[in-house]
Amino acid sequence: MKFFSAIDRYIFRLVLMPMLGVFILAASLLMLDKMLRLFDFVATEGGPVGVVFKMLANLLPEYASLAIPLGLMLGILLAFRKLATSSELDVMRAVGLSYTRLLRVPYMFAIALALLNFAIVGFLQPLSRYYYEQLEYELKSGALGAAIKVGEFTTLKDRVALRIEHSEDDGRRLIGIFARVANQKGQVLSISAREGSFLALRDNPNTIVLRLSQGQIIQDMPGQVPRVLSFTRHDLPIDLPAIERFRNRGASGERREYLLPQLLQIGWNKSLPKAERVSSQADFNFRMVEVMMMLLLPLLAVALAIPPKRSTSSLGLFVSIVLVVAYHKINQYAADVASLGKVSPLIGLWGPFLLFAGLIVWMYYRVAYVPGGQAIGWLEKAAENGMKKLKSLLRRNRRGPIMLPDPGPEHVPQPGGSV
Repeated sequence: MKFFSAIDRYIFRLVLMPMLGVFILAASLLMLDKMLRLFDFVATEGGPVGVVFKMLANLLPEYASLAIPLGLMLGILLAFRKLATSSELDVMRAVGLSYTRLLRVPYMFAIALALLNFAIVGFLQPLSRYYYEQLEYELKSGALGAAIKVGEFTTLKDRVALRIEHSEDDGRRLIGIFARVANQKGQVLSISAREGSFLALRDNPNTIVLRLSQGQIIQDMPGQVPRVLSFTRHDLPIDLPAIERFRNRGASGERREYLLPQLLQIGWNKSLPKAERVSSQADFNFRMVEVMMMLLLPLLAVALAIPPKRSTSSLGLFVSIVLVVAYHKINQYAADVASLGKVSPLIGLWGPFLLFAGLIVWMYYRVAYVPGGQAIGWLEKAAENGMKKLKSLLRRNRRGPIMLPDPGPEHVPQPGGSV
């Protein structure tokens, strides 16, 4: 018997397309939500639009680490749900194929994606998180060309005040310029110009030249009468403010920016402070349980994919998403508590993992080895009864009030008559 039979290829096709679709959809929704906020942030800081896409690219590994498990689980669940509702699963079971045999292809996906997610959360995601923080810092500090905002006064090195009315040609042409320059001797120059542009100096990158055209200079010196000069073109050198170098990766307690080998080195180095070691151990165990959880998803997907007989209920789809998201949030809370030293990372993170694993194994056992067993049969019955009551209530309200027939004039009692 071939290792990869026709049935395996069939299941492969059934799992692949929904898995890719869910992965792309989940990652797109997460990125679109963040993109709107990034566009607003970059526009407020006055930075270039291209930096938005660089920041989104650095967020992609983080979103992928969330979308990959969700895509894996829903891909397997939708594939086995299709097999169950079309009675193909009953045929496969009738010819001797067990659920364990049918899980061969889903576990091939699970192991491959678990290794990919391990590389993402262990090595790629820390680096991308650091580069994202670096871009955000450079955007705020003005290293990306966002220091001078149109329509506002900007102070450079406490001696130059500059205001630009508006700009054209992507900032290459400046319209309506006002500058006030002061030196240590008390001399003040008030400069106004119709237009201008910034020029860079190759030999001195810390200084730029503001080339002005069609303007006036008011020179004010202590004890002298101010002088007014008109110019056709004037070059105003401006010293750029010194930009502080961005912090090193992992500084300021950012443990999520460390690679897995670095977390291991810090977490078990007894020469370091206890708080630093505990925080590194919590982050290391959080990443590991997130990866190990992916090996349980095929069992969970199969357990929740098969609806009761003669039913097309999709309650298992909803329950699977709730379980995975709730488990992820529990892990995040446990990691935060463990990083504070209030609970051991082994108890706070691996304890919920073992409980979750036990629940999944029990649910899979009910479906795979108990005749007619259902993982959430009680929940299916409760949902079915609730739907019946809701339909009965809607049907009753749809009937409306009951109208009595008109008795007619011969049945209306006359005044003074006898009964």
